[in-house]
Amino acid sequence: MNKPEDDTLISSARNGDSRAFEMLINRHYERMFAIAFKWTRNRADAEDVTQTACINMAKGIRRLHNEKTFTTWLYRIVVNAAKDFFRQNNRTQTLPDNYEPFSEALNPEEELYMRERLEEIYALPEKERDALLLVFGEGLNHRETAQVLGCAETTISWRIHKARNHLNSQREKKG
Repeated sequence: MNKPEDDTLISSARNGDSRAFEMLINRHYERMFAIAFKWTRNRADAEDVTQTACINMAKGIRRLHNEKTFTTWLYRIVVNAAKDFFRQNNRTQTLPDNYEPFSEALNPEEELYMRERLEEIYALPEKERDALLLVFGEGLNHRETAQVLGCAETTISWRIHKARNHLNSQREKKG
């Protein structure tokens, strides 16, 4: 859900107001970066993805017909920029060796546990992984996730079900 002042900025930006667009970017840049970072787990790559997403927003803001869908549109722009980043660099979306820790507050054992879980998630098929990252990592509901990924809400439910099954079978194999 957008803040009321966002609706005004979105409307002005759609009508070509570059100052309104700049304010919108400034307001949402941290969120965009956080989304990109969840996809890349690397600060420099996340910055590249976020910058690309900003450019794509500038190109597409006039086509946004409903201010109420802005947040979903924003997620979609960033997620697609991240996917394009991996394709353009001939990389798969895996946990990089130089990934940055989740939190300085975690002890080494907790950090290892988190890294192992994240490696399992990144090993999932792309569609399952994306659904998990948006629902559990970003807190989107299934309807919002379906809008971001361009599929039916029931498809998201199915992908999450499949992802859970994959994760459980991976853990069973490890014993």
